[in-house]
Amino acid sequence: MSSSRRPERFDVIFDDDHAVANAGLVLTATLAQRLGIEALANELIDLGDRPGRCLPGRKVMTLIQSMVVGGDCIDDVDVLRCGATEKVLGHKAMAPSTCGTFLRSFTFGHVRQLDRLAEAVLTRA
Repeated sequence: MSSSRRPERFDVIFDDDHAVANAGLVLTATLAQRLGIEALANELIDLGDRPGRCLPGRKVMTLIQSMVVGGDCIDDVDVLRCGATEKVLGHKAMAPSTCGTFLRSFTFGHVRQLDRLAEAVLTRA
């Protein structure tokens, strides 16, 4: 490889507000929308009066999409909020603190609700 083609000699610049770092999310977002995962999660997940109870479908979708792009901790959901990534998601990406509050509100019974959600989504698929 010639010295002018070596990777360390390239500068990567993101100067476009419309750039989407994880444009591949459009595939999973389209599938999730066709399966109705967000609406189904809103229907099946009920945290009662616990913190984080509002809009469970949006939080579930944020966590799913975060895992799709390689997220392995709550703070990694923030990558969905950069640039124009939210435009391909089909939903507003929730903040890491909001997703953390949502997950901390789960008890064993709520985990069973997630099991029902997974079963329903697989049935639809």
